[in-house]
Amino acid sequence: MSLEKLTSLVPPPAHPVGADADWTQTEAVLGLSLPADFKQVVRLYGAGQFCDELSTCPPERIIEYNQELLTAWGPLREEHSEEFPFPLYPEPGGLLVWGLDSLGGVLCWLTEGKPDEWEVVKWKQRDGEFHEWDCGAAEFLTAQIELRVEEAEEEGEAFDAPWFTPDRDLVYVYVELSEGPLPYAERLGILRERLAPTASRGSWTDDDAHQDHFVATESDWEVTYETAYGHQIRVGYPLADEERARTEILAAVEAMGCRVLSTHGDSAWDLPSCPTGALDPDRMSL
Repeated sequence: MSLEKLTSLVPPPAHPVGADADWTQTEAVLGLSLPADFKQVVRLYGAGQFCDELSTCPPERIIEYNQELLTAWGPLREEHSEEFPFPLYPEPGGLLVWGLDSLGGVLCWLTEGKPDEWEVVKWKQRDGEFHEWDCGAAEFLTAQIELRVEEAEEEGEAFDAPWFTPDRDLVYVYVELSEGPLPYAERLGILRERLAPTASRGSWTDDDAHQDHFVATESDWEVTYETAYGHQIRVGYPLADEERARTEILAAVEAMGCRVLSTHGDSAWDLPSCPTGALDPDRMSL
């Protein structure tokens, strides 16, 4: 039931990455069988992130994280044993890492009893906090995503629906812009129209500071438009889309009535070949 609720809330991707993982070797190395609901989550979704906040570990990462767990945290536990309420793998009943959050925390099982009865423990490693959840991985993910939706509604944050982003290699480029004559909302509307269809991935506003995240759904480009940390567009795209991303983003900038002040990031855009009028020649950066 928990898995059905999760897939209803967040449809799995059509082409999950690493979904055909063979858990036999992983379980042999760990000396433990893993919960069936977790392996089903990975089979359906593959490697990636739920709402850019929670991710499951593929087999090789589960081995890596847990083989190093006691070595990494054992010395600190010896000095501050009162701050570690649970044993750590490979100790009997120890915490076993199966996922990550976006704030430097890890998602663990408390490996007491049968695998399908293991409870989830969210370990905020930066803060030294542990939070127990009386459920398995699929139910935990569902509850966290539902909480994310509730918080977004309360704060007026715009995203169309909870989502899952498969792992992939993207090139990220930052395009710094002049202000232009149009208000922020109109500039954002033009940008999204030029890259349509799009889906919102969250936003926030504080006085004159704005930040909007969205994805261009047909190309699967990740886009952030903001004035919070300078006036800029950040676009993430597969390397194969380099020419099209550059052409379409800079054409959108021109339609927004702005000028390109500079670009930087993973790729050096060939700015002289971009649309006439969209560039500030005094601040080109390759």
